[in-house]
Amino acid sequence: MSVIKGVLLEEKERNLLMQNQYMQEIAVLPKGSIVKKVNKSGDYYYLAYRIGNKIVNDYLGNDIEKIEKIKQDIEKRKHLQRLIKNLKSELKQIAKVVK
Repeated sequence: MSVIKGVLLEEKERNLLMQNQYMQEIAVLPKGSIVKKVNKSGDYYYLAYRIGNKIVNDYLGNDIEKIEKIKQDIEKRKHLQRLIKNLKSELKQIAKVVK
């Protein structure tokens, strides 16, 4: 049993390290979503996100390359958040077995 417990403890450490790494990556990525607003003179894009209960709209302009880059960063953030959720679930299972 001690070999299995040792492997599970190593897995726990790896899990925590990965969670920390993902959290650091998330900290530099934009949060929120892209909002498109149509004006007489064209389309303009905003990054909408919350600070507390307040919704903030940061103007991004209409540079499509810039908008696509931000969309990719937002998708990466969402993907990392899903990975962290899965890692936390695994950590709970490890904790149950190690007890």
